[in-house]
Amino acid sequence: MDIVVVEPGVLDDRGTAIVAGSLGPRPAGTLLVALGWSALGIYRGLAGLRAAGRLDTAGLRLVQLDEYAGLPAADPRSLRAWLERDVAGPLGVPGERIVGLPGEAAADAAAAGRACAAYDAAVRAAGGIDVAVLGLGPNGHLGFNEPPSGPAAPTRLVDLAPASLESSRRYFGADAVIPGRALTAGMDVLLRARRTLLVVAGSGKAAILRRLLDEPVSDDLPASHLRSIAGVTLLADREAWPHDRPIPAMIP
Repeated sequence: MDIVVVEPGVLDDRGTAIVAGSLGPRPAGTLLVALGWSALGIYRGLAGLRAAGRLDTAGLRLVQLDEYAGLPAADPRSLRAWLERDVAGPLGVPGERIVGLPGEAAADAAAAGRACAAYDAAVRAAGGIDVAVLGLGPNGHLGFNEPPSGPAAPTRLVDLAPASLESSRRYFGADAVIPGRALTAGMDVLLRARRTLLVVAGSGKAAILRRLLDEPVSDDLPASHLRSIAGVTLLADREAWPHDRPIPAMIP
């Protein structure tokens, strides 16, 4: 795992450069996007490169990471709607080039299973994930692969952990009812990405980042499985980096 630690004001530019550099040789590449405040500046940066004619997105395909159960794509609170507003639109990616996870399909286990199978098939048909942009969940989850989740965990309907529900509150509002279940791309999908950028920002992530750095690889810390594969870059700002640790150029 390569590690890059930057000042908070530099994180977006550095992340943009890493993703653009990875996509550059593959103008028809496939980009899996985590939604959340940590990575939004990176997507804005990519859109800026496109507007300046420095990034070709004419054949780019986007892959949705997760979705709250029961929320249709038209619901402005859905992750699909967020993806379309802040990523697909600015990057000029039409709906037919988005591999989605339909929250409205999670009404029952059978429908959720069919939706997850269709998602996995679409990812395979697209040639897999060229670049995955991921965030580090408050309990170490990737997407909504809650602990424990091993490397073979499939795309599926999951119950959200209390930490994930609390983390989601900032997007829904203090008094909103947050869906207790979600569809998530499986660990088996995420760990096959050719290149992965894990973005960790803010002092609120320092404790879980310390666990990621120090604890053994374990299903109880799903993100730790990124340490077992090639092509992963951890991009953290100084606020998220544990202050009593030296900043290395690389941690194996």
